[in-house]
Amino acid sequence: MQYLVSVIDDTTGQATPDEMAAIDAFNERLIAGGHRLFAGGLAAPSTATVIDNRGEEPMFSDGPFLKSKEYLAGFWIMEAPDLDVALKLAAEGSKACNRRIEVRPFL
Repeated sequence: MQYLVSVIDDTTGQATPDEMAAIDAFNERLIAGGHRLFAGGLAAPSTATVIDNRGEEPMFSDGPFLKSKEYLAGFWIMEAPDLDVALKLAAEGSKACNRRIEVRPFL
C-alpha cells in the first residue's frame, strides 16, 4: 500500500545542516528497505501560485491557497505493507526532520 507522508512546518526556515544530515540518513534507510518511492521538500508558501479555472477564464493569484500558520514543507511517498509499518516509518521521519508528520493512504 502507498502512503503520502507530509511534513508539517510552522516556520519558513529550511532544515538545519544537522536536520538535513538526519533526513538524508533516513532517506537512505527508506531506500534500503524498499519503502521510498519519492520524496521532496517544498519552497516557502509565499512562492506558491494558486490557479482556479472553474469559470470562464483561469484566475492566477500569488501566495498559498490556505491562510494558515502551518504549511506543507515536504513529503515522502512510501510503500508499506500496512498502516502500522507506515506509522512506524513516519515516526522515524518526524524524528529525522524535527517536524510534525501526517500520514494518509492513497485510495
